[in-house]
Amino acid sequence: MYDNTLKGKTGIVTAAGNGIGQAITDVALRGGANLILNDLDQASLNSYNEQANTICVPGDACDLDHIKELVQLATHHFGQLDFVVANAGLTEFGDFFDFTPAQFRKVIDLNLQGTFFLVQGAASQMRLQNTGGRIILISSVIGQRAYPGLTAYAMSKAALMMMARNLVTELSPYKITINCIAPGATLTPRTAQEEDNYESTWSKLVPLGKVCYPHDIAAATHFLLSEAAGHITGQTITIDGGWSAVSKLPHH
Repeated sequence: MYDNTLKGKTGIVTAAGNGIGQAITDVALRGGANLILNDLDQASLNSYNEQANTICVPGDACDLDHIKELVQLATHHFGQLDFVVANAGLTEFGDFFDFTPAQFRKVIDLNLQGTFFLVQGAASQMRLQNTGGRIILISSVIGQRAYPGLTAYAMSKAALMMMARNLVTELSPYKITINCIAPGATLTPRTAQEEDNYESTWSKLVPLGKVCYPHDIAAATHFLLSEAAGHITGQTITIDGGWSAVSKLPHH
């Protein structure tokens, strides 16, 4: 499925060291891509350090200087930039009435500022190259359905879907596609740690009877990066096993 699909292409993946980002990275590497890999946790990138077609750059994906560095490294080491997967983001639970400005900025800085300026920098480079490109944003089904304690997070993830739709007008003249993936309940090291019995709880709530796994998101990402998806732009693909059709909530 992944043989040489991305051979000769260079991309940036943020939050690449674990969970969804790691799965996206592994699939892109199997497809032959050269990758600039970011993660806040330097140790999570250690397994990629020795690979000739990867450059690991630990750092904060909402820091504007770091974002510039990612784009510059792509062109410096591999000559061009062909795609970006803006995966970095965080979830911040909190009661609406008690949510602080510091909590709000934490969510917005990474989920929105980081994504916006990474896309801006990458698309600017793609425009300069005049070779087209692919951009994928990672949103969430919580940007489409209400969930207790996640108002700021939901706002940020809904905004990413609108970002993808709105940028069609500005990126299409340069043959750059931009799309969004909205994962549902996904079993990752982080979600397993945050909630006891995460997999069994959510498997009962999802119509298909199982949670989403990182490889489900990675497969969709790979499709959107492939030639087969060349005429798809401004869209959001929801990958949630049908949960958003029924939106059952766990009982706590």
